[in-house]
Amino acid sequence: MREECIIKKPRIAEWTELRGLAFLAIVMQHNIAEYIYRTDIEQPDSVMLTMIYHLTRFGTPTFVFLSGALLFYHHRHARPNYVRFIRKRFGDIYIPFMIWTLIYWLAVRVFTPGFWSSDMPDLSSFVRELFLPQTGYHLWFVLMIFQFYILFPLFLTGAHAVRKRLESKRHSRLTSGQRTLAIILAAAAMYVWLMKWSYYDMSGWTDLLSEPWSSLLEYRSYSWIMYWFYFLLGAVCAWAVENWRSWTTKALPWTIIVFIMMYIWLGYDVLRGSEDTMNLNISTYLKPSTFIIIMAQMLMFYGLLALFRDKDLGFRRLLAWIGRYSFGGYLVHALVIYAIAYFTRPMHLSGWHLLATVLSFAITVVTALGISWGLSKLPGSRFTVGLSRIRNKAKESNTLSSTQTRVNRQASHSG
Repeated sequence: MREECIIKKPRIAEWTELRGLAFLAIVMQHNIAEYIYRTDIEQPDSVMLTMIYHLTRFGTPTFVFLSGALLFYHHRHARPNYVRFIRKRFGDIYIPFMIWTLIYWLAVRVFTPGFWSSDMPDLSSFVRELFLPQTGYHLWFVLMIFQFYILFPLFLTGAHAVRKRLESKRHSRLTSGQRTLAIILAAAAMYVWLMKWSYYDMSGWTDLLSEPWSSLLEYRSYSWIMYWFYFLLGAVCAWAVENWRSWTTKALPWTIIVFIMMYIWLGYDVLRGSEDTMNLNISTYLKPSTFIIIMAQMLMFYGLLALFRDKDLGFRRLLAWIGRYSFGGYLVHALVIYAIAYFTRPMHLSGWHLLATVLSFAITVVTALGISWGLSKLPGSRFTVGLSRIRNKAKESNTLSSTQTRVNRQASHSG
């Protein structure tokens, strides 16, 4: 019975490919942030980098969406043993976070002259990094996504309750799909309102509230509450993968139109709100207009990948490979950007910032994925790049294939 349950869960290829796209978007974002704020940047380069930046806003929310899709896909029929579930995620996700937090903390200090003259490093700053990452600025995402793993049994219970209620209304005028769509739209409206509060109101609330509430609002981007809608959407996708593929494919004309419209609007919004230097914070994740372009772009890419899922194309194989090693690449990529910046920051790049960003992006992607791939081959790779589970799944898949082959042979002989 256990084998039959696993066999009925085929790998969803477009999820790995979409993860590869999201990784590339995030690496480009961070490379743009390295160059766009330099004092010697010229306006054409600044505008071009802003335009590229708005092509990458889907990256981090897509990782949240895929995390929700994977969790619900593998556990929607059977509730996991919570202790075993958390222990596995702690080893796969939080231990690598701690190791790389230490690496970033040491790397920044080793290249600081004062580090060698002091008797003892400030260990309290390292403890702070475990809660509020600064040197490994991108590691905040690991802390945020781990909150979803901790709370997953509650989300799963809620999903089962909603699904049970939907199935109980079989005589309703609306179909099950229409009721699901209504729930998604209602949740999206609630999320847009939350984004409105976050961008326009919450910064003023921090001055009115005392600790710890003011700090919680100040660092609200670290909280799962600000990303719950993407996780919910992942659950919907996991529960009806074929319907989701069909829907995103049919919606492609609309998602493309909405994306183009919002892309123009976000570019105008940043240009209007910036002065001598482009202010990319205007397009923060936690803003209603950014949420719309993220949704349009994510659904657009999903629809395109679903459209080509039956074709053996080179770019799909490349995206799948990138997606396979993306977690390790994500952990290490900022260190590669630091290393590149060590050489480029003293350089005068006026008129060359666009080219420098593109080259830096390419070097970062190749190097980060290469390091992730290399570490995955070493002992303890689960605790450095979280990849041992992929190899285990491959072995499990081979075992299941062998089991299925034996079952088929027995059925053939008995027939």
